[in-house]
Amino acid sequence: MAEPDRPDARPSSRIGTLRLALRRLYFGSDLTALRFQLAVLLLDMVIIAFFIASPLLREQPSFLWLDYTIAMFLAGDTVARALASTDIGRWIRRPTVWVDVFILATLLFPYELANLGFLRILRLWSLSRSGFLWQPLERRGYAQWREALQAMLNLATFLLVATGFVYTFFFRNGTGIEGYVDALYFTVATVTTTGFGDIVLQGVWGKLTAIVTMIVGISLFVRLAQAIFRPNKVFYPCPRCALQRHDPDAVFCKACGHLLKIPEEGT
Repeated sequence: MAEPDRPDARPSSRIGTLRLALRRLYFGSDLTALRFQLAVLLLDMVIIAFFIASPLLREQPSFLWLDYTIAMFLAGDTVARALASTDIGRWIRRPTVWVDVFILATLLFPYELANLGFLRILRLWSLSRSGFLWQPLERRGYAQWREALQAMLNLATFLLVATGFVYTFFFRNGTGIEGYVDALYFTVATVTTTGFGDIVLQGVWGKLTAIVTMIVGISLFVRLAQAIFRPNKVFYPCPRCALQRHDPDAVFCKACGHLLKIPEEGT
């Protein structure tokens, strides 16, 4: 006589089936998975556009409706990614996960955490740190552009975060900043060290903000230039283990020790 099913057998089986299905959708390469990944990526782009435009939309009647709709999507996506991971404990410890949780908190409490709303744009950084954004490029043979595009996204993220900070804390404070475009104009002028001087942040905190913006912004500009003109790694798949990125002067693959024949630049 067969043993009766344990009370937790069916739920556990259902959860396992759900996790397997989500893993195939998020990390698979079949047509259904590719369509799903493209849809999620497009939704992420729409969400990031909403975060950028949030300072201009905050007074609109539809702002809260859009805010809570995005919160529902982000919460569902976070839970789904957790279930799709092979090790949930390790997944939770990732910095990008904590960034997403913080962004979700600002969406659930848009007015209580209004002064921190500019940090929502860190979703762009979080997205750039996951392989989800780069899978389409790698499938089409453009993996060598990942480093340059990632440096570009890091710079764009910093510019938008700095713009949001300036707009939030120096808006109409005798600085000449009367709108979001003025804050963006000041940030770009400061990062590029142009410093036209028509918009100046007042006080000690204003000067410190300008200093940090210049130092970090210039560093990211240099990193972007290096990624474009002199990448730290070259794209050359190892014939044995398929490791794709190596040092420009590498003779052996650091993963498997296979002899490499990386062509020199211009050959």
